[in-house]
Amino acid sequence: MESLSRREVLGTAALGALALAAGVDAQTGKPVLTRKLKTKPGSAYDRSTEPIQKVRLGFVGMGARGPSHLDSAMNCEGVEIVAICDNHVPSAEKGQAMVAKAGRLPAKLYTKGERDYERMLAENRLDAVFISTPWSWHVPMADATMEAGAHALVEVPAAITIDGCWQLVETAERTGKHCMMLENVNYGQEELMVLNMVQQGVFGELLHGEAAYIHDLRWQMKEIEHGTGSWRTLEYTKRNGNLYPTHGLGPVAHYMGINRGDRMDYLSSVSSPSKMRALYAQQEFPEGHERRKLKFICGDINTTIVKTLKGRTIMIQWDEQLPRPYTRLNLIQGTKGIWAGFPARYTGDGVPDGPESWISDAGRAKLEDQYDHPLWKKLEAEAKAHGGHGGMDFVMVWRIIYCLRHGYPLDQDVYDAASWSCITALSEWSVANRSQSIDIPDFTRGHFAVMKPVDLSN
Repeated sequence: MESLSRREVLGTAALGALALAAGVDAQTGKPVLTRKLKTKPGSAYDRSTEPIQKVRLGFVGMGARGPSHLDSAMNCEGVEIVAICDNHVPSAEKGQAMVAKAGRLPAKLYTKGERDYERMLAENRLDAVFISTPWSWHVPMADATMEAGAHALVEVPAAITIDGCWQLVETAERTGKHCMMLENVNYGQEELMVLNMVQQGVFGELLHGEAAYIHDLRWQMKEIEHGTGSWRTLEYTKRNGNLYPTHGLGPVAHYMGINRGDRMDYLSSVSSPSKMRALYAQQEFPEGHERRKLKFICGDINTTIVKTLKGRTIMIQWDEQLPRPYTRLNLIQGTKGIWAGFPARYTGDGVPDGPESWISDAGRAKLEDQYDHPLWKKLEAEAKAHGGHGGMDFVMVWRIIYCLRHGYPLDQDVYDAASWSCITALSEWSVANRSQSIDIPDFTRGHFAVMKPVDLSN
């Protein structure tokens, strides 16, 4: 499903444009931030389920991310690969070849068009479905998955509209099924270690975080008929804000206990001019090429500032086109010290050269040995063997399967999926309205106050 024909891409883009218009107040032009639900507020939090001895899995999308999830799942105990869906037949067959190479029974293939996932859900008893498709399909596919009685494991961002975020919350609360956004960065070695340090009080009281996704992806524009760039390039022509906030925000949200004692209250957002994609198109494509005709409107770099209900601040940056080294920032500041990523640095009370100096490499290595998360220590060898962004992909999938097999709550719930993803739509509105602040919905409807910090110890 990462791979669509041009006709299907344009059709999907039209659907996305309509979706962006949904849930907007006709008088103010603001997104409608609240919704009255008949379901119980917070009922998807800390949700235990019946343990599943063998987790029967379906996969929708075998483009960029689907194969990684499939490979990780096949290296976990207690998993059966039941079905694979992709309307690009070669991609579906690639997934089937992976299953055969692993010595497993063939999965059922579903390749008859963009809605064949509905037939997959109807014909099979699935426990969970990995959804790795273009953004505009995430909500309808996750919604259908939960309605069919399976847990929805959906790629980032989980939704691109406020309305879509609320829809996921409502369906998850009503059906009793998990809806987890696959934010793999929360399972990176560094991020798990920093979470462990936070929960042990190393940084003192937390005050500020910085999160980012800075990644030069201009090359994706050369994917025309197939691949992520075949549909994602069009997103930069119709939206201006932070289009991809969760890789940096997810870990910082867990450090700060967002939706678990605190919540994001409001934000303000600014975008730079849009320059680089048009320049790249002129440089890389011949005269008359369709990529040269596109009118890009998304600012090359977006900066969004969030204030939490407890008064803490979060800076979230996004840039997928400027020439710049990759970074997620991963900064967390407390009263006793700070961690900053890319490169990894630490200072705080007790640093030999004083709190105005970064700790030495040797000192940091000792710190890492001391605070590496028990989950990472347990899975380090397997994570390195099976790869996937330094091992984080495998740790995430292993953890999902482990929790499902034991009936434990998943580490990320639908409230995380909604609140982290909604930054996109809210940043768009703020950018379009002279960076005015806008409230961030409380998808827990007050229940965040009694939710406890994420616990990876079980």
